[in-house]
Amino acid sequence: MKSYQPQLNDYVVWNRKNGYTDEGWVYFVDDNYITIEVGVKDIPHCDYTKNSRHCKQHILVLCHNWYWNELQFLRKRKSKYDL
Repeated sequence: MKSYQPQLNDYVVWNRKNGYTDEGWVYFVDDNYITIEVGVKDIPHCDYTKNSRHCKQHILVLCHNWYWNELQFLRKRKSKYDL
């Protein structure tokens, strides 16, 4: 049986053995770990951010490769701009 190999833009659920569950898009992929985007929120507008091109804060969870067996693949999107 082949184990799941996470890829960019996969939507996954991480059912951890400690009872916690995280769900979201795979945001970054490396041989050793991935990040899962579990939330996005707007950056507040103030003097420091008024000229910034970035308007969102991404909430990411780090998942090392020895936990990939706890991931469940649900679906894939074409790019990060697709919902």
